[in-house]
Amino acid sequence: MTGQKFCQSCAMPLTEESQFGTNADGSKNEDYCIYCYKDGAFTAESTMEEMIEFCIPHVLEAGVYPDADAARAAMGEYFPKLKRWQKS
Repeated sequence: MTGQKFCQSCAMPLTEESQFGTNADGSKNEDYCIYCYKDGAFTAESTMEEMIEFCIPHVLEAGVYPDADAARAAMGEYFPKLKRWQKS
């Protein structure tokens, strides 16, 4: 899927505009989802590891990974590449 957007905080696929977070001025933010980013700020202050643990039940329910260990390992590889978690 070329051009597929993913939340740069939790890696949720952003397939519809209604899933985009919002900037302080109310405009859509195409980098983050509505669950992670609202009104120009992150909805929760968390570490990357905390975000991974939060996401595990969701990706297991969606059938993305076979078990929590596989999910944790895959997200541990992928999340550092997301904009929010890149070391400056």
